[in-house]
Amino acid sequence: MADIASLVILAAGAAHEAPEPEAFGVLSAAWIVAASMFVLIVVALFLKVPKAITGGLDKGIAEIKHQLEEAKALRAEAEALRKEYADKIANAEREAAEMLAHAKHEAEAIVAKAEVDTTDLIARREKMASEKIAAAELAAVQDLRNKAAAAAAAAAGTLIRKGHDAAADKGLVDEAIAGL
Repeated sequence: MADIASLVILAAGAAHEAPEPEAFGVLSAAWIVAASMFVLIVVALFLKVPKAITGGLDKGIAEIKHQLEEAKALRAEAEALRKEYADKIANAEREAAEMLAHAKHEAEAIVAKAEVDTTDLIARREKMASEKIAAAELAAVQDLRNKAAAAAAAAAGTLIRKGHDAAADKGLVDEAIAGL
């Protein structure tokens, strides 16, 4: 184990002791990377890359804001439609209840009118029946009187034929003429 530890220490020391690579014998690798980054940044600024990036980001932000505004408007419209339809449903339910109450009221009125009409009809029919009965009684009495009068006239005619002759009739006719 001691051998491995001593090898690690030697390797670390050897790494620090080795000279760094240099370009053209004066610039180290760190200076070359820093100069390259500086040139890259200057070229990016010269070509207005940050402005293009911020412009693209601004366009993206504007588009997102526009979409959010549209979403808010759509949501407000949806809420308004929901409220409108909720109001319509409430009105429809209220109207249905009113129609039902009105129909019940009309049904009660129709039933009451039917009861009154039925009572009137029964009274009229009873009156008509009473009048028919009275008329039938009157017709029967009149028929009976007519038959009695006819029977009395027939009996009187028979009695007159038996009790009166032409001479008796002549005396009666003369008395009637004298009375005029």
